[in-house]
Amino acid sequence: MILAVLFANTDGNILIERFHGVPAEERLHWRSFLVKLGAENLKGAKNEELFVASHKSVYIVYTILGDVCIYVVGKDEYDELALGEVIYAITSAVKDVCKSPITERHFLDRYGKVCLCLDEIVWKGYLENTDKDRVGRLIKLRPPIEP
Repeated sequence: MILAVLFANTDGNILIERFHGVPAEERLHWRSFLVKLGAENLKGAKNEELFVASHKSVYIVYTILGDVCIYVVGKDEYDELALGEVIYAITSAVKDVCKSPITERHFLDRYGKVCLCLDEIVWKGYLENTDKDRVGRLIKLRPPIEP
């Protein structure tokens, strides 16, 4: 199961978060842990360079995309390889939605579309769609394939 997907700025402020199957009392721990992990490792990292970590028997894959840090946490069948596919789908969708160099401002200007993309990619803790064209059609409320 995909336990969490978080987007944060480079200062560590959470922009979007989605938790699945994580008790409310543990969410603060995960927020602070992930932001600290990113602050230590993402300085000077290249765009879309993947980083992997493990904590409390879960896997974490994270990257930076412009001014936005993206974290995906999974367990069981969502190991680092599967989470790599999830984060690739998310970064592709965000790049398509933002279209320009991704700054915090561009990201927040397109907040609604980013949330729709995220909901189409990860549904109730499971990977739903990985094809960016399909996700693009779904967020525009069009059929997923051309008739």
